[in-house]
Amino acid sequence: MKNISTYITLFIIILLLFSCSNKSGKTFKSESSGSEQTPKSNSENKDRTEFKTLLQASETVKDIDENEYKTVKIGNQTWMVKNLKTTKYNDGTTIPLVTGGAAWAALSTPGYCWYENEESSFKPSYGALYNGYAVSTCKLCPTGWHVPSDAEWTALRTYLGDENVAGEKLKESGTTYWISPNTGATNQSGFTALPGGLRYHDGLFHDFGFSGYWWSSTEYSASRAFFFYMDYEYSNVFRFNNLKKIGFSVRCIKD
Repeated sequence: MKNISTYITLFIIILLLFSCSNKSGKTFKSESSGSEQTPKSNSENKDRTEFKTLLQASETVKDIDENEYKTVKIGNQTWMVKNLKTTKYNDGTTIPLVTGGAAWAALSTPGYCWYENEESSFKPSYGALYNGYAVSTCKLCPTGWHVPSDAEWTALRTYLGDENVAGEKLKESGTTYWISPNTGATNQSGFTALPGGLRYHDGLFHDFGFSGYWWSSTEYSASRAFFFYMDYEYSNVFRFNNLKKIGFSVRCIKD
C-alpha cells in the first residue's frame, strides 16, 4: 500500500508540473522591462540584432553648428538618426529664425523655427522645422549630405516593405514620444522617427506627438514640394505635396 501511495503522489506531481508549463504563444513578462511581450521568431530577432549592430557601428557627423548626429545604413542608403537642428547653412550663412505667426505666414523666402518657439524643449529630440524655401537652397545639410529626394524616400519605403508597412520599421517604438497606440512601431530599421509636428502656413503649430513630417528636396511646383509623413494611428509612410510656406522636419541622407 505504501508503494501504491508513493506512485499516486508522483503521478499527481507530474500532472501539476505539466499543467503549469507555458503554452505556445502565451505572453510573458520580460525581466528587463517588466512589460508583457509576445515571443519573437528567430528571424525577427536576427533582423533587429543586425540593425542594432549597424547603428552601433555607424559613423557620426556634425553640422556647421557642431550638433552631432549618429547615422544608420538602411539598404544602400545612409541616414542621420535624428532630425536636422542647424541654424546655419553649410556655407556659414545664418538661416532666418522666424517666430511670429504673421511673419511666418508672410514668408516666400527661407525660414526656420522650433516647435511652439521653444528651443530648449524641442531642439534636443525633435530638431527644427524648416520651410520648403530653406530646403530649396540645397545648403541645409552638412557637406557630403543632402535633403533626400522624392525618389530616395520612395526607395526607403520600398526597401522596408512598401508604403503601407514601412512606418512600422521607421517609427520609434512605444509611447514615450508617440501618442498611443503608435500602431505597429518597432523602429527595426534604427531610423527612430519621432512625431515632431509641423508649423502650418498660417503660422500655427499642429500635430506634435501625433505625426512626423519630413521634406523631400523634390519640387511639385514653384510654391509646393513633396513630403512624407508618419502617424500614430497607422503603419504607413504617406506621400503628398504641400506649400513651401509650411514648416516640416528635415532628415539628411549621405551623398
